[in-house]
Amino acid sequence: MKEVSTMVCSALRRVAHVRVYLVRTASSVSRSHQHPALGSRPATSESAARGAPGSVVELLGQSYPQDDYSNLSQKVLSRVGRNLHNQQHHPLWLIKERVKEHFYKQYVGRFGTPLFSVYDNFSPVVTTWQNFDSLLIPADHPSRKKGDNYYLNRTHMLRAHTSAHQWDLLHAGLDAFLVVGDVYRRDQIDSQHYPVFHQLEAVRLFSKHQLFAGIKDGESLQLFEQSSRSAHKQETHTMEALKLVEFDLKQTLTRLVTHLFGDAGAQDKIGWAFGLGLERLAMILYDIPDIRLFWSEDERFLKQFHVSDINQKVTFQPLSKYPAVINDISFWLPSENYTENDFYDLVRTIGGDLVEKVDLIDKFEHPKTHKTSHCYRITYRHMERTLSQREVTRVHQAVQEAAVQLLAVEGRF
Repeated sequence: MKEVSTMVCSALRRVAHVRVYLVRTASSVSRSHQHPALGSRPATSESAARGAPGSVVELLGQSYPQDDYSNLSQKVLSRVGRNLHNQQHHPLWLIKERVKEHFYKQYVGRFGTPLFSVYDNFSPVVTTWQNFDSLLIPADHPSRKKGDNYYLNRTHMLRAHTSAHQWDLLHAGLDAFLVVGDVYRRDQIDSQHYPVFHQLEAVRLFSKHQLFAGIKDGESLQLFEQSSRSAHKQETHTMEALKLVEFDLKQTLTRLVTHLFGDAGAQDKIGWAFGLGLERLAMILYDIPDIRLFWSEDERFLKQFHVSDINQKVTFQPLSKYPAVINDISFWLPSENYTENDFYDLVRTIGGDLVEKVDLIDKFEHPKTHKTSHCYRITYRHMERTLSQREVTRVHQAVQEAAVQLLAVEGRF
């Protein structure tokens, strides 16, 4: 039993983001297991590309004027609409279906129907209000930075988390739901990170009656109070409510992880929410070593997950490990407006999935000019064949030229 507990805790640390929170809304409508207006998904367009202010980008059947915030690359836009989590027998689809099955079986409503409704077809294009303001993220919060997000323009972006849909669902009267979808973040390049990954968000709210039912003298307990914020709780809810919600969340996550890994807008309600990265879960469950593999169309990869039972044990059999080709690039940084994520995004755009990893291996400040130099080591490796030094050199030179032209760096190559 100790081994199970240890594995569950370890798995949760690797895949879950958890929070307890309060929601107060003015309106409430009846909950519907299916909500067509919220679940529609437009068709994909091929004509999306990074453009200058004044131009327009076409994405998922909609047109978005570009401005000084627009920073999407063709590489990232080519992933929009792939919806790996909805492709039958894809490893991410298997994880999603296993989580759905667990919630459908474990949590049943009053009339025998599933307590949690599931939404997995929302468009990844959201407003900045949905992505930030609806979650009470301040206007000056660093999570809004262009360097960390993909913006269509100042008002629209590719969602950075599935939490962008919480406000709409809560205000539609839902109090128990799962949201699954692709999310987009500018990040470092290695086997664990990719600019597109998939999240599963779970939210559950409790009324006073639901939370305190079965508790001795529960009718005298309250969800909310006006007190001061402490290290243990926020100022608006009671300690009794907090502890019960924490306990319910812990039980929910423990049951889910045990199921996966085996035994080795609501009025006056309080609730919890957590988010899981599907790729991280799949990499642990199926021993998949590189996040780029999820985008592979190689049948040698995909056929390994064609199983008759979604709970069937699958251990990924590696494709041949082709040799890496390593090249370094160094340059002087411009005096302003440079972020490492800009360089990583440029490398991804030009090198695509040939790039396995990018490491910042050296920083140097010139003692006289005080200019800063960065040296990056780029590891190129194809997932399905051996790369030649000649083709890598062509890609690497393109990275060098683009860095000078687009990032205003001064090359040291």
